[in-house]
Amino acid sequence: MTVLDDRTTAATWPAAYPQGYAVVDVETTGLARDDRIVSAAVYRLDAQGNVEDHWYTLVNPERDPGPVWIHGLTTDVLEGAPLFPEIAAEFAARLDGRVLVAHNAMFDWQMIAREYARAESAAPVRQRLCTIALAKELSLPLPNHKLESLAAHFGVVQQRAHNALDDARVLAEAFRPSLHAAAERNVRLPLLECRPLTEWAASPVQPRIGQQASSAYRAGSWRPSRKRPPCPHPNPGRYETDKPLKQGMRVAFSGDTSVDRELLEDRTVDAGLHVAGSVSRLTSLLVTNDPDSATSKTVKAKSFGTPVVDEAAYTQLLRDVAPADG
Repeated sequence: MTVLDDRTTAATWPAAYPQGYAVVDVETTGLARDDRIVSAAVYRLDAQGNVEDHWYTLVNPERDPGPVWIHGLTTDVLEGAPLFPEIAAEFAARLDGRVLVAHNAMFDWQMIAREYARAESAAPVRQRLCTIALAKELSLPLPNHKLESLAAHFGVVQQRAHNALDDARVLAEAFRPSLHAAAERNVRLPLLECRPLTEWAASPVQPRIGQQASSAYRAGSWRPSRKRPPCPHPNPGRYETDKPLKQGMRVAFSGDTSVDRELLEDRTVDAGLHVAGSVSRLTSLLVTNDPDSATSKTVKAKSFGTPVVDEAAYTQLLRDVAPADG
């Protein structure tokens, strides 16, 4: 029998756990919907978290590289790099059939999904796992949930922070003991569904000042960011269980979601609801898949008695929103 570590063996490994993982890190031109990937790295792991191989590429974003002081990739460095459509097939092969693992996985997945949408394609990813969420499930004694803190907890040495290849290596090395700790205690892995962007309308991008818009922006399944109009309906108050949502209600979101967060917010606005950036006494509802987390929104929701539902329940509620009064 193969011994996986001092405590967990192949015979006791949870059968429900995934059969392989792709630990991913991407560096980007920024954090917004119309920002681009400038580098990507993937460490492929087997079912028990052992490294099989790794891959790294630069990506020409066809625009200003953004925070060079963070990722260190200048325009000169990226000028000769391949465009995303040119590396999309290789990237997809690295992800295919595996759970995408990332630190703050919602961000990495959304950036990847948008790049594939611009390339009129889709990444072959069905599930993702956020190592922040896993650390919370394991109740790891971390001072915060930064990658450097997770790495230090497991004795992993960072060499080049914000370098996609090194960040992916560090995360892969920290993920393996996390995975084994979860397996030993038979902890449920915080897996979330990954849904490709297929329903966003086409819209031309207005380039930022001093930047050029990419020709890849013309894909018909991706929409650039835009300023949302204010909700035209008054706030009718808090959501009540077993009753429909009502137009004008203030809805806040916290944590990772299966549906692209901005797409979920778009649906909220289209239904006549108000997207709230924070939780206050006026918030009608908080949507979160992790109600026990200690984020500022969940803590405030508990203190104010704000109703809380998960993403699946909220998606159902969005199908039948009652019209505003009057």
